[in-house]
Amino acid sequence: MFLSFFLQLKAAGVPVTLREHLALLDGMRTGLVAYDVEGFYYLARAALVKDERFVDRFDRVFADVFKGVEAVSGAASGDEGVAARELPEEWLRRLAEKHLSEEEKKLVESLGGFDKLMETLRERLAEQTKRHQGGSKWIGTGGTSPFGAYGYNPEGVRIGQNESRHRRAVKVWDRREFKDFDDDLSLGTRNIRVALKRLRHWVREGAAEELDLSGTIRSTAHNGYLDVKTRPERHNAVKLLLFLDVGGSMDDHVREVEELFSAARSEFKHLDFYYFHNCPYERLWKDNRRRHAETIPTEEVIRTYGPDYKVLFVGDASMSPYEIMMPGGSVEHWNAEPGRVWLDRMTAKWAKTAWLNPSNQRYWGYTESITMVREAMEGRMYPLTIGGIEAATRELSR
Repeated sequence: MFLSFFLQLKAAGVPVTLREHLALLDGMRTGLVAYDVEGFYYLARAALVKDERFVDRFDRVFADVFKGVEAVSGAASGDEGVAARELPEEWLRRLAEKHLSEEEKKLVESLGGFDKLMETLRERLAEQTKRHQGGSKWIGTGGTSPFGAYGYNPEGVRIGQNESRHRRAVKVWDRREFKDFDDDLSLGTRNIRVALKRLRHWVREGAAEELDLSGTIRSTAHNGYLDVKTRPERHNAVKLLLFLDVGGSMDDHVREVEELFSAARSEFKHLDFYYFHNCPYERLWKDNRRRHAETIPTEEVIRTYGPDYKVLFVGDASMSPYEIMMPGGSVEHWNAEPGRVWLDRMTAKWAKTAWLNPSNQRYWGYTESITMVREAMEGRMYPLTIGGIEAATRELSR
C-alpha cells in the first residue's frame, strides 16, 4: 500500500524521492504511529513533503489512497499479547446518528426565521446543563434539533461537527480550516487558458527583448548586411482581480477552481486575488491558513485597486439567504452589514465584473441564494465551463 501511495504522489507531481519513502518506512517500523490514520497522515506528510506548495496535492492523493481506512486505538508495539482494540467513543456516538428519508425530513419544521433561531439558541444555552443525544429540542447529536451535530434539520446551527453533510446550517460555531487553491496545476488548464485569451489588451513595454522580424528584414535589405532589430515584448495589459469562495460547499469544486486559478496566474501579468467564504463581507484574506489572524478590510481592497481592474467572482453562491440579506447572517461570524451591501459596493467600484459558478447550471433556479446573487450581479453569472468562461471574458471585454 505504501509503495502505491509513493507512486501516486510522484504521478501527481509531488517531488518525493526513494530516500524520503524509506524514511517513512523507518518511522513506521519504529512504531511512531499505530492504528492511527491521523498520526500516519502527519508522519507521512513530514517525511514526504518538503515544500508547502505541494501539501494540497499530497492531501488529495492521501484521501484517494486511504479512503475508507478508519483510525482505531490499539496497544503499543511493546505490549504483550494481541493488540487490544477499542472502538473510539466518537464511533459509538455516531451509532445514534439518524438517517432520515426524504419524507421524514419534510416533517421536520424550521423554527421560523433567523431571529427566532438565534433567540431559541440563547434560551437553550441558558437552560441546558448536560450533554444530549437524539431528540428534537436540546443542543446535541444525532437528532432533529436545530442545534448540534450529526443530525438533520432544514435550518439550524451546526456545533461540534467535522464537516457539512446536509448543508442546511445557517450558522457554524466551529473553527474551520480552509486550504489555499493550488496555482501550479497543469492538467486540464490548457482549454481554460485558451478561453481566457479573449480577455486581453496588448501593449508593448519594458526592455527590448523580442525579435522584430519585419524590422530586421527591412533593415538587412536596406543595409546589405544582417541587421537584427528588437522591440519591447508585448504584454497583456489587462488588470484582473479574482475573488475566490473557499470552504464548505466549495470543497466539491476545488479541482475546477484550481485549474482556473492556475490558468489565470499564467495568463495575466497584472493579477491579484482574495478569498472569501460564501459571500464577501467586511474582511477578505490572502492565506487560508492564516484567515483567522491575517485579514484585509474589504474597504481597503476597494480603495487599493482602481476602476480599470476587471473583476471575477468565483463561487457556487449556495448559502443561506440570510447571509446575503441579513446583518448577522454570515454562517461563521456576526457581520454588521449584509453580504448584498458589500456586493453592491464592489460592483459599483468595478464596472467590469462577472461571477463564475462551478455548480450545475441546470439547478441554479432551485437555489434561492443563487437567484439573489445573480440579481446582485445584474445577471452576469456564468457556469465555470469553457463556454461560460468565454462568455464571462466577452462581458468583461466590452
